[in-house]
Amino acid sequence: MSNRFILNETSYFGSGAIRNIVTEVKQRGFRKALIVTDKALVKFKVVEKVTALLQQADLDYEIFDEVLPNPTMNVVNAGLIKFKASGADYMISIGGGSPQDTAKAIGIITNNPDFADIRSLEGTAPTKKPAVPTIAIPTTAGTAAEVTINYVITDEENKRKFVCVDPHSIPVVAIIDSDMMASMPPALKAATGVDALTHAIEGFTTLGAWELSDMFHLKAIEIIARSLRASVKGEQQGTEDMALGQYVAGMGFSNVGLGLVHGMAHPLSAFYGTPHGVANAVLLPHIMAYNADFTGEKFRAIAKAMGVQNSERLCIEEARIAAVEAVKSLNRDVDIPATLREVGMKEEDIPELAKAAFADVCTGGNPRPTSVEDIERLYRSIY
Repeated sequence: MSNRFILNETSYFGSGAIRNIVTEVKQRGFRKALIVTDKALVKFKVVEKVTALLQQADLDYEIFDEVLPNPTMNVVNAGLIKFKASGADYMISIGGGSPQDTAKAIGIITNNPDFADIRSLEGTAPTKKPAVPTIAIPTTAGTAAEVTINYVITDEENKRKFVCVDPHSIPVVAIIDSDMMASMPPALKAATGVDALTHAIEGFTTLGAWELSDMFHLKAIEIIARSLRASVKGEQQGTEDMALGQYVAGMGFSNVGLGLVHGMAHPLSAFYGTPHGVANAVLLPHIMAYNADFTGEKFRAIAKAMGVQNSERLCIEEARIAAVEAVKSLNRDVDIPATLREVGMKEEDIPELAKAAFADVCTGGNPRPTSVEDIERLYRSIY
């Protein structure tokens, strides 16, 4: 058996890292960028932090700002039209997971036109060529889409989100600059931060986990657990650390997969537009408790990474409870909703939600075998 690991060609970290974009563009010989983003980031002049640098260096660009939360197939198609019309030869994706995922889909289809039907990219599509080169600049500390080979698109017609896993989609450059995240409101910092914690915990316990990925995930749990509260309060060091922690989590889970939290979160976004990070955050402690008996000693390591004192002295049942309680405590401290009803779930939709969650590609990595009936019961218990 062999294990594969794929990461960005180049990544930059730290306050002011965005200034490296000009050097990267010139060294790679790129001519014109299509900037993929959303209207809010243009309105609040976050995108301007990048375009100002491009203008100073006399680098050409156009902007596509039609991206929506939980990006749809229609958004991707509009982006494809814009990219072709612009004459661009690379992209700069600026934003959270939605602009990053949109750019990935645009880049893959542009260079692999046989997959113009976006639904054909679901799962592990056999694309032949790398996507259009993309420089990814996250503005949230959560999704780690800038370092992953995954992207998620919403099929509005069928009310479902589908996951695409393609090594050809990874951005060539990632720039993780906490200054680009400074305008995040506290609620968004909280939701995206627990999303990052979900990536780390699910990546650590997924069936595909191994020693190299475990190293990344445990470090990510440690960084996030010590930094998220401070980041939500607006402390600069907390924000800086969260920018790193979410990226480290992405380095791991992109290569080994996730689990039932994501499987159950995706339908909530598809049905109701629930922000992905919020859905994950509400679900995480409950699914951890559901999986606990199938994780060996891993919950003890999670408890230790989250700062639980004397975790090595606890019996395994106590260590598992301590890990779940540490996550619940963090959720409470950053004001994550406690129930799915608070984030818009409708009880009458549970049977359909459960079917969609069971079919989700992430569910297959869950450490505990599950069924549609199990998932229905979980949704009801968290409702």
